[in-house]
Amino acid sequence: MSKKEQVILEEPEVKKAEDVEKKAGTLEVFIMGKSYKVPAGLTIMKALEYAGYRYIRGCGCRAGFCGACSTIYRLEDEQKLGFDLACQKVVEDKMYLVQLPFVPAAKAEYDIEKIRPSESKILEYYPEIARCVSCNTCSKSCPQDIEVMKYIQRAIRGDIEKCAEISFDCIQCGLCAMRCPADIKHYHVSQLARRLRGKYIDTRSKNLSKRIKEIENRKYDSEIEKMIKMNKQEIKELYKNRKIEAEEGGS
Repeated sequence: MSKKEQVILEEPEVKKAEDVEKKAGTLEVFIMGKSYKVPAGLTIMKALEYAGYRYIRGCGCRAGFCGACSTIYRLEDEQKLGFDLACQKVVEDKMYLVQLPFVPAAKAEYDIEKIRPSESKILEYYPEIARCVSCNTCSKSCPQDIEVMKYIQRAIRGDIEKCAEISFDCIQCGLCAMRCPADIKHYHVSQLARRLRGKYIDTRSKNLSKRIKEIENRKYDSEIEKMIKMNKQEIKELYKNRKIEAEEGGS
């Protein structure tokens, strides 16, 4: 596991594999080389807790959004490595897990207020993208199934808008950078592209400007006050019956 703020685990004091009763619906997983029996259906993160490990810090949002629990694993008798988020990936039998230290990825320093988008701007701050050998290891490592190599190629060509679009779902987990033979910091590259696009290129949203003015004029104050007084069930019903839900057929 790895992240900007590394996931820190504390080893269990007494709970070992032989102490866990064998029962139907259990799987064997290996954590730091030790064998543990855990119930089938648990995520990797929950399996670690079941085995007796305790998260000290850096376990993240636990909902698949922050990327703090990016994980590399291997299944027995398989040469290929697996890449996923520990809070989302369900454990499999004979899964080998190990805690990995975060690999530092240097981030370029810039003032977004002072730089301007140009074809060479990303290359200027991240010249290593020119070393890309198109091995596609980065894409294969992405738990979000983002076409990482493709947006790096767009960055090389100076297509900031397309680079930002392809990388939109990046959660900054760092698995792409960890395995890159060219030492590219993909997620920092895409972040710069999205910042440049948001500030200078994609400024067409009239609705956003309109909504900001409405908020500044306190148009929604009474509605917010009303929601504050609602109970949990009333809020759920309000959310369920939004106009957008009706337009999409209630899905």
